[in-house]
Amino acid sequence: MNYTVLIPARLASTRLPNKPLADIAGVPMVVRVAQRAGISPPGMAPPRVVVAGDSIEIIAACHAHQIEAVMTRQDHPSGSDRLAQACELLGLDDDEIVVNVQGDEPLIEPSLVQAVAQLLQLDTMASMSTAAHVIDSAAEFNNPNIVKVVLDASSSALYFSRAPIPWWRDGSSQGAAGLPTPRPLRHIGIYAYRVRFLRQFPKLTQAPPEVIEALEQMRSLWHGHRIAVHVSTQAPGAGVDTPDDLERVRKLFSP
Repeated sequence: MNYTVLIPARLASTRLPNKPLADIAGVPMVVRVAQRAGISPPGMAPPRVVVAGDSIEIIAACHAHQIEAVMTRQDHPSGSDRLAQACELLGLDDDEIVVNVQGDEPLIEPSLVQAVAQLLQLDTMASMSTAAHVIDSAAEFNNPNIVKVVLDASSSALYFSRAPIPWWRDGSSQGAAGLPTPRPLRHIGIYAYRVRFLRQFPKLTQAPPEVIEALEQMRSLWHGHRIAVHVSTQAPGAGVDTPDDLERVRKLFSP
């Protein structure tokens, strides 16, 4: 299976300035992400990994560690727009598959990257794919910062929400943990796209649920595009959003 991993990286960050270049055991974070995403299962060729940066500093840091990188515009309104430009710069064909891995996830599981790419390759009716895992905590279920997803019978997304969904009206099917049965699903923010769709996405109008929920993937559903969902057996490693997150990850990489 051939696919390209694209890692959008912006230098600006409100909570953690210069986040892509944050040092993790002597290596910039975005490089750690690229190295991790490029690991392949035994017997499989590694994917092509490209960082789509918005500054010379990011590009230089990647090249210093032999990571492929392309310079994209600084004014992109979303990561998807940045990825669409990267596809043009790389000359990718419409039928190729790209996986969007965020530049602040140095603990990304390589098998998860491979799984969403493979799912999209097999599901020819889907325009994109993503991942989810079972929620075991009532606190997570009720946390608006944790996105939930409901699937249809073919494991395609019906709806994404910050609200606790699905919601049992009378509560009679909630177990001791205060969670519905079957267990709800937490969305994992990794996406695979067909390049043809990724080129179309920035031209689609924003969807009302996208604006209300502040969830960009709702635009795809609103316009009738199918999103296949891989259900993982384990939660992914946490990303880096704050200085405290960075210190936690640094300890994991310490010798």
